[in-house]
Amino acid sequence: MEPQIWILLGAVGLPFVAAVLTPLLYRVVGERVGYFGVAVAATSFGLILTQVGKEGTVSTSWIPSLDIAVRFHVDGLALLFALLASGIGILIFTYATTYMHGKPDLGRFYMALLAFMGSILGVAFAADLILLFLFWELTSVCSFVLIGYHTDEAESQYSARMAMLITVGGGLCLLLGAILLSIGAATAVDGAFNLSTILENRSTVTETLQSNGLFTPTLLLFAIATAAKSAQVPLYFWLPRAMVAPTPVSAFLHSATMVKVGVYALGRVRPLFHGPEWTLFVASMGIVTMFVGAVLAVLARDIKELLAYSTASHLGLMVAAFGFESHYGAEAGVFHLLNHALFKAALFLVAGIVAHQAGTRHIDELGGLWRELPITAGVTALATLSMAGIPPFAGFYSKEIMFEAAWETAQAGGGLAWFYPITAVVASIFTVLYSLRFLWLFLGDRPDGVGTVSRAPAMLSMPALVLAGGVVVVSVAPDLAIDFIIDDGANAAAVEEVHVHAKLPTHVSGPVAMSAIALFSGIAIFPFYSRLQAGLNRADTLTDRIHPTTLYDKFLSDTVRISRNVRSAVHNGLIRTYVWWVLLTACVLTGLGYATAGLGLPAPAFGETPLTIVLVLGVAVVAAVAISTTETHVTGVLTLGILGFMIAIFYILASGADLALTQLVVETLLLIIFLLVLEEMPAFYSDTDWSRISRDAVLSLVVGTTTTMSVLYTARDESDGLTQTARYYKDHAVEGGGGSNIVNVILTDFRAFDTLGESIVIVIAALSVLVLLTMRDRGETQ
Repeated sequence: MEPQIWILLGAVGLPFVAAVLTPLLYRVVGERVGYFGVAVAATSFGLILTQVGKEGTVSTSWIPSLDIAVRFHVDGLALLFALLASGIGILIFTYATTYMHGKPDLGRFYMALLAFMGSILGVAFAADLILLFLFWELTSVCSFVLIGYHTDEAESQYSARMAMLITVGGGLCLLLGAILLSIGAATAVDGAFNLSTILENRSTVTETLQSNGLFTPTLLLFAIATAAKSAQVPLYFWLPRAMVAPTPVSAFLHSATMVKVGVYALGRVRPLFHGPEWTLFVASMGIVTMFVGAVLAVLARDIKELLAYSTASHLGLMVAAFGFESHYGAEAGVFHLLNHALFKAALFLVAGIVAHQAGTRHIDELGGLWRELPITAGVTALATLSMAGIPPFAGFYSKEIMFEAAWETAQAGGGLAWFYPITAVVASIFTVLYSLRFLWLFLGDRPDGVGTVSRAPAMLSMPALVLAGGVVVVSVAPDLAIDFIIDDGANAAAVEEVHVHAKLPTHVSGPVAMSAIALFSGIAIFPFYSRLQAGLNRADTLTDRIHPTTLYDKFLSDTVRISRNVRSAVHNGLIRTYVWWVLLTACVLTGLGYATAGLGLPAPAFGETPLTIVLVLGVAVVAAVAISTTETHVTGVLTLGILGFMIAIFYILASGADLALTQLVVETLLLIIFLLVLEEMPAFYSDTDWSRISRDAVLSLVVGTTTTMSVLYTARDESDGLTQTARYYKDHAVEGGGGSNIVNVILTDFRAFDTLGESIVIVIAALSVLVLLTMRDRGETQ
């Protein structure tokens, strides 16, 4: 393998190895295991730093038969995301060593945090669709553990389950989208799961997807996956609930890294889906989220809740930027990916410092903290002004480029396309408002209830100060960040070559006017913040019934209710009910198999049938009818025996001697067993239950129809005397099954359908035994 693959495997794999060792190390060194996390994050950061300026794909074989490999792709976008994950990881682990002091289960906490960092690095470099999905889902699993850190608290459990359900559901959409993409790519390029190859041949793959009708479904599935992972409307509601997690988790997962996984994936596939459909779905979703998140941030009463909603709003900004077709879209999306990580991670750490030192996170109970926390106040000023997009701070440059993209889209599209810049301006007004409100925690009047606030420990202040330093560097010299990595990252997400430019405006233009309106309107409205908040609260109360969280809770309660109803209908302790559902399920699975295979309706195949076979089958039909009309068990058992023996005679006449012998043995044993248990059964059947008979009649028709269709699908072709299935086995069994004996290969590799039938028989037999065991001390009347 190439040296580069070892470097990337080391950067991605080291956190996972460390995660396995962390619980053992915690038993030896205790809380100091946090410094082990710092060292691991720093090592991964150093390994990734060696790849800056490089580009290419490296791989090592994993599942050769499906062309699935451990493929890693290095470019500006991957390096930016990976450096953010590992670099901020160093600061988060450092912060956690003090913040989590005295907390329980720190071995589990640091193990999950390390595994999470490794998962994010895997997403950043993954160049195989299956590998991308696996790392994507690992981030959800680790997030579940970290959000549910307080395992004994109901709110923590509820929030962790909510995040898991939403993000894993989005991951399944990603998997389906990846499969559809691979189907379209399979006929266009070599390596259906090779994302690098797909993107290199994006024009051919896009045309193939469009010709197969897979373009829009694949695009929508990727958009839904992004909405779930990156908290886009209407799936944004899990993110504020996730703030029950400790502050280091919130700063790492829900501001800087995990919630950006969806945004990163959009940037990665943007060149593939670039077009009007992409703008319609992705840009619209992002701009709506930008507005909704900003409004809800103004409504927030808790500092972490405010930051959570503001995160959703800024994620919407990035999604909207990537959604615009203009080259400004790629530039704004990548640039804001960096800026948001710097100022939002810093603000989450500030929120942790405030809660740790002041003992509360309630906004109305905080103010005038700059005297006791001057360094934290300085960090907050830099980060909030950048978040508000006020020039010359870093956030202004990326937001201004996004305004350029929205303005250009509106000018090109006209009409409804002006929705984008107008909504962006309104959302930005609210962004200025909540940013100033957060800053006011330090500059505003000091409430009477605020007690003594001590200085923050250095290990809490230092990580936030480093992030604020990053904001200063990008604010003062944005070209440094652009030349270092932003330009390369934007080119990875762009259709054509782009060059990012960040500078203060020197003349009035549409985007400059948008920024000016947002800034001055926000400052002018801020004195009336409380009145605005009260008005928005009234509107929010009116929409409680359609709030996503309310709908989520209703969905869960309805699911539980339906589950209980299904359980009472299916698991009622009666063997006839179990057999009914098992047979119906088998028929449904068989029918779905025929439907997905696109076989159409089978055509009846009539040939010359000997009179003896007609007579034998006629007797069998008469016996079947007689079984359903008999009134006693004895008559029913004997008639069932007649039916079975007629089938055995049919096998003999059809030259199936082996089947006939099997049938005779089975029928003889069944007849003996039934006669032996007749003593323990009532002499006659109970009163007729027509509803039950009707259900059984419907099931018998379904089973009969399924069996008939199966026979007709294997109708005989007189050209060579073989059925279609037999001819397929004859032509392909040995080659496809990799064996040397056609019969053995058919039995082992090509008998899935027959195995399904055998499995059904075994399940029914097991259910029968189970019911008989549970009936030892009671009778059964149905």
